[in-house]
Amino acid sequence: MSTPQVVVVMGVAGTGKTTIGPLLAARLGVPYAEGDDFHPPANIAKMSAGTPLDDDDRAPWLDSIGAWARERAGLGGVVSCSALKRSYRDRLRAAAPGLLFLHLSGSRELIEDRMGHREGHFMPTALLDSQFATLEPLQEDEAGVVVDVSGRPEEITERAVAGLGSSAG
Repeated sequence: MSTPQVVVVMGVAGTGKTTIGPLLAARLGVPYAEGDDFHPPANIAKMSAGTPLDDDDRAPWLDSIGAWARERAGLGGVVSCSALKRSYRDRLRAAAPGLLFLHLSGSRELIEDRMGHREGHFMPTALLDSQFATLEPLQEDEAGVVVDVSGRPEEITERAVAGLGSSAG
């Protein structure tokens, strides 16, 4: 990618956004922002209790991520954000036109297995079904690519870089 882009690493919980995001940012030579850090404490408490967020809960979170992305326009950056619904991605694009989306995608079985092995994260495996039920995959008119999350993080990152390079070119 010749012009620094702002890339949103998206997907359901457990796809590896927090793992792939920093690796991708390092490869692109741009800063990384962890989407979970933009959540207000009330959202984290709600998810920790096993309660899915609703659109009202997500609005200030999406607006904060959008503001970060807008500040990085022309400079490049990578931010993780589930961005499960088209309306969420539209809200992010309204704040920061020109975003590219990297949709990390995998089978429910693979994602559940990965979630079961991670430590110190507030999102319980019990919310995985609601994540998949909410997911609206990228549409043809949305700038971005879908990358399979099977394999090692380095392999996934390589596929991401190649896909984004094709998408941006």
